[in-house]
Amino acid sequence: MASAASSSLPSSKPFLAGSRTDGVSGLASRLPSTADQISIRRRISPAPRRLEVRAGGDKFGKHFEVTTYGESHGGGVGCIISGCPPRIPLSEEDLQFELDRRRPGQSRITTPRKETDTCRILSGLYEGMTTGTSICVFVPNTDQRGHDYSEMSLAYRPSHADATYDFKYGVRAIQGGGRSSARETIGRVAAGALAKKILKMYAGTEILAYVSQVHKVVLPEGIVDNETVTLDEIESNIVRCPDPEYAQKMIEAIDAVRVQGESVGGVVTCIARNVPRGLGCPVFDKLEADLAKAMLSLPATKGVEFGSGFAGTFLTGSEHNDEFYMDELGNMRTRTNRSGGIQGGISNGETIYTRIAFKPTSTIGKKQKTVTRDRHETELIARGRHDPCVVPRAVPMVEAMAALVLLDQLMAHTAQCGLFPSNPALQQQIVAAPDGSYDTVDRSFA
Repeated sequence: MASAASSSLPSSKPFLAGSRTDGVSGLASRLPSTADQISIRRRISPAPRRLEVRAGGDKFGKHFEVTTYGESHGGGVGCIISGCPPRIPLSEEDLQFELDRRRPGQSRITTPRKETDTCRILSGLYEGMTTGTSICVFVPNTDQRGHDYSEMSLAYRPSHADATYDFKYGVRAIQGGGRSSARETIGRVAAGALAKKILKMYAGTEILAYVSQVHKVVLPEGIVDNETVTLDEIESNIVRCPDPEYAQKMIEAIDAVRVQGESVGGVVTCIARNVPRGLGCPVFDKLEADLAKAMLSLPATKGVEFGSGFAGTFLTGSEHNDEFYMDELGNMRTRTNRSGGIQGGISNGETIYTRIAFKPTSTIGKKQKTVTRDRHETELIARGRHDPCVVPRAVPMVEAMAALVLLDQLMAHTAQCGLFPSNPALQQQIVAAPDGSYDTVDRSFA
């Protein structure tokens, strides 16, 4: 049967072994027949394309790139930093200061989980200086209680990431929420500490955040001077509100829901002073667009405002516009800052002013109706240790994300525009007076 089949098909041997007129053997010995042409097409057809899937979601930044890793109740968490400039003085103590501000168990209004969050820098340093290569930071988990989450392996916590992780992946780390836990932010805060240091060294940029609202307790506009508020004022109380009177009201509001097994949300205000001019791009990589994505990537965030924010919609153009003027030190400034330090997606040198809204913590100690993984309605009392209000511990997280965006944009700006500055006078940073102040112009957002 084999010989009969082969005899019914045109043989390719004469074509493959034929002689050229110049005496060289090869494929072009004669004009191929139709059958031969079909055979050629089959021989040179490209290999089937392979489906390539690139999983995302763990990296942030384009030039100063940060990858976080680890789960809430795994062996540990941390980050890998790529693109850090060389010769930056760095120690574990530099990172530890910010991690201590973020760690759990700080006070009665935070989660009682006890973690020292002691970091180790595993690579990228030589004799206390960054080498320009990747920096790996590791923080071990030491106070895991995986048994607290056994019930949640079967039933979904309302408004948590339990269900959506299953919708997407079909598998999830149930202990402490896995990657959806705020413990993931350790890597961000560690990387942000380095970014803050570089920004301070390069431009004197200072990034601070504070709590401006807890539930229905709202810090009145103008009661805190964003041009002069200090880290010590922010850190003077456990809720991280720089005004003592309103700080006490916020603490009382958290205490009231904490004892009931409830939770509340709030707002964190972030300011960045002495930011270089020109950071950001006109279209898709606007500075506020990158900042908004950074802030909304934090756990429990639901909204971001810049400058006047939504309140600006009640003003006319003449009321909202920030007029330019020349101050006594020869700086081009704006009389107001309703733009929040960003115009056309690019920093103008004024203080960048952002507000970030955080929802109430999803995991609460009250019975709630839900659905099990096998699609049956049930009731659940979530266990584990969680913050009754996330905003006090969110303050260093917000600062870190702002620093990562500003440094990444600074590196992009330097790469594109720093080689041949068109007008150094326009790109010069705002010059301060000898006493460190700028001017006395009313810089309110109202």
